[in-house]
Amino acid sequence: MKILHTSDWHLGQKFLHFDRTEEHQRALDWLLHCITDQQVDALIVAGDIFDIGNPPNYARRMYYQFLTQLITSPCRHIIIIGGNHDSPAMLNAPAELLKVMNVHILGSATAQPEDQILELKNSQGELEAVVAAVPFLRDRDLHYSLAGEGGADRVDRVKQGIYQHYQQMGDLVQPFGKYDIPKLTTGHLYATGAEASDKQDNIYIGNKENIKASQFPEIFDYVALGHIHRPQQIGGQAHVRYCGSIIPLSFSETKDDKSVTFLHFKGAKLEKLEELPIPTFRRLKTIEGDLPSVKQKIREFVERDERELTPWVEVVVETDTIHPRLDLELQEFVQDMNIELLKIRDKRKHQALQNQVEEPELEDLDAMEVFQKKCAAYGTLPENMEALEQTFKELQSWMTEKDSV
Repeated sequence: MKILHTSDWHLGQKFLHFDRTEEHQRALDWLLHCITDQQVDALIVAGDIFDIGNPPNYARRMYYQFLTQLITSPCRHIIIIGGNHDSPAMLNAPAELLKVMNVHILGSATAQPEDQILELKNSQGELEAVVAAVPFLRDRDLHYSLAGEGGADRVDRVKQGIYQHYQQMGDLVQPFGKYDIPKLTTGHLYATGAEASDKQDNIYIGNKENIKASQFPEIFDYVALGHIHRPQQIGGQAHVRYCGSIIPLSFSETKDDKSVTFLHFKGAKLEKLEELPIPTFRRLKTIEGDLPSVKQKIREFVERDERELTPWVEVVVETDTIHPRLDLELQEFVQDMNIELLKIRDKRKHQALQNQVEEPELEDLDAMEVFQKKCAAYGTLPENMEALEQTFKELQSWMTEKDSV
């Protein structure tokens, strides 16, 4: 059986207010071609299909068009789980209808754990794989908050809740161990040892380590993870993997090679595992240096980049003086080039300027960082921050679901 693992599409993302529809459409078209070319039997999408809980109509249209095109492809089974960016209500709304097309959607954990166990059967009704489809586990799924407990206790309870959920999934899949078929599970979390390119930090309160690779039950022949945008195996175990995002989602991801993970099972044995590289449809580039060297690097970059979509560039100018016309000068410099400067900032080198506190721009901060700065402005004591951050994350989760209803 051939299975393709992908995640973190983030359809509908705005990149510094710039639309990314073309890149996403080309990535989905490439994915469809890959499924057909590799004769893939099953597709797993491990969360963060959309960038926000209430995605724009064009993003929803791309999603449904892709699923519709899969009907005529070799792919017989599609498994989609919700991520922390997704709205469970929005994903689950058409679930019963899509199930007719063998599209299985788990936007959130179900009240009955056995509902997360998917038995994939061929056209003759024969069992050919089992998937424990575990989405991003939200606060209500873990039931970890107890009155009066401290921050460290809450962190331990999160880890224990995630661990117990997978143990329960393993117990439910155990009866299928007698069959010579692939047994898989999914997840959308931050596994111990994962390396992120950007701010895909812990989506629960506390440190990054939600679960270790060794803590997934041994019954699973493959663990398909989402949330981290860089493809990688976890804990030295090749069968526990992040496949990464399908396009670079920030300037910090420009050095990552984007890919999907292709699995070839013979019975229950994973005979072949390879990362299939995704083409770069639009270059994202950060160029740094003093002003003359930045201009030279821009010239060289434009000369060797031959992609159809206009490259997007971030420029960081190292300077010991203030350039009041820096933005205008650089925009005039590139006006006849096939390039767009999305972001221009100066990096002060002079000691007198270094001593000044340089406040980051709002667009460089995520929601949690803005919240933390507001708390600091109001004089919140450090010992109270952990509880406030937990409450803020719970509010974010509630708003994500509310916005899509």
